[in-house]
Amino acid sequence: MLYPADFPTPRLIAVNGIEIEVFEAGQHNRGNPIVLCHGWPELAFSWRNQIPALVAAGYHVIAPNQRGYGASSQPKDVTAYDLVHLTNDLTALLDHYHYQQATFIGHDWGAMVVWGLALLHPHRVSKIINLSLPYQERGNVPWIEFMEQIFGGDHYFVHFNRQPGIADAVLEENTAQFLTNLYRKNLPVGEPQPGMAMINLAKTEQPLGEPIMTESDMQIFIASFLASGFSSSINWYRNLDKNWHLLADADPIIHIPTLMIYGSQDSIPVSERLEAFVPNSKAITLDCGHWIQQEKPQETNQAILNWLLTFD
Repeated sequence: MLYPADFPTPRLIAVNGIEIEVFEAGQHNRGNPIVLCHGWPELAFSWRNQIPALVAAGYHVIAPNQRGYGASSQPKDVTAYDLVHLTNDLTALLDHYHYQQATFIGHDWGAMVVWGLALLHPHRVSKIINLSLPYQERGNVPWIEFMEQIFGGDHYFVHFNRQPGIADAVLEENTAQFLTNLYRKNLPVGEPQPGMAMINLAKTEQPLGEPIMTESDMQIFIASFLASGFSSSINWYRNLDKNWHLLADADPIIHIPTLMIYGSQDSIPVSERLEAFVPNSKAITLDCGHWIQQEKPQETNQAILNWLLTFD
């Protein structure tokens, strides 16, 4: 993979029985770690605009391609992508660098993993900054079962689980088109189309809205998913009900200082109950869609650094 010259050079690190591709910067700031956790279908490269700002602010930045992504290991077993494995990858990464704690920043699925890390390993997390996805209440019904009841079988979370392999194949047949259509901003408002949204995106020949990145940056994502395919990353979704069971005995209240960043045009709504579960939290909203740190890089950096400065 040919990354830009100003992006950190990756290396493979053996942790938790697998290898994780890690992009590291600011080694001279050792002792002040911050770990960046990407979402789906993203990469550590989605943090390209945050890494230099965090290094300049004095942080040792650790940005992994999490399991199933990029050149990181892709275990075949679907259950190898549950929340225990994903969070243990992060604690093992801290152990590799001899850190007891770190600040964690997560976007989308990365935010889900960071929430899970705070529930399963709270002593390893000093501060949380999550983008797009707020804390998800566990509720009384497993998550996929709940979504199927509310949204039906075409909702892509449900479809990924109930029809395994179908969407994977469509996305892999149309990788460049799918990613090009997905990474857009300023989308026109309209009624959702029938069918499975991700399959529809993969098959749509004319993208809507505007691209959120340059063509050269887009090619990094396309090349990576052409090499890896999508099944391993979609397997994260296929463990949602298992994760629901795994969190049964976890204390649902997170006391760690938290900044939650929403996009005003994101389809994921603002949580009205965030403070009930994350009492030491602050929430802000930026004028953008789902891909917050890529759509509004400078505003995201400013929000993150301003909040972090309150602890200095």
